[in-house]
Amino acid sequence: MEELITKLLEALGEDPARSGLRDTPKRVARSLQFLTQGYRADIDAVVNDALFEEDVRNMIIVRDIEVYSLCEHHMLPFFGRCHVGYIPSGKVIGVSKLPRIVDVFARRLQLQERLTKQIATTLKRVLDPIGVGVVIEARHLCMMMRGVEKQNSKMLTSSMLGLFRESQNTRNEFLHLIRMHEQMLS
Repeated sequence: MEELITKLLEALGEDPARSGLRDTPKRVARSLQFLTQGYRADIDAVVNDALFEEDVRNMIIVRDIEVYSLCEHHMLPFFGRCHVGYIPSGKVIGVSKLPRIVDVFARRLQLQERLTKQIATTLKRVLDPIGVGVVIEARHLCMMMRGVEKQNSKMLTSSMLGLFRESQNTRNEFLHLIRMHEQMLS
């Protein structure tokens, strides 16, 4: 990878031997390995033994999970917040596992639309809940610093499965609860 990055620097018209760039190929390679570590992650190992039998039928939400990913079209970052909710059907997951699952899929070259769906379908598979809802709100540098250059634009995506899709009341409750914080700040 370092060799490719050296060639990239040369193709850009840079001198990879100059003092500020000497270690750049190594740093970029390490950075890309970190930013794409989701390819090497195993969801079942991430979840591990953090599934617990529990007779709970209430909606569980983890809101404002930070998301950092790379757009697969331009390899530029997109970042924002992910909100995850589910209604258990006999099993709950350790609360820290939800952000870890988000990170597994975010740490890949991604589309926000796919990322949202992958999180929801994974929770459906792992937990077999009554319903799952995932909403991501993100800013995309490929839109902000190039192309249309719209710095204030945000993209919203959602994936609703089970009762979150079938019941307007359940969906509304989830959407209301994830917006409560914003309403309290205004």
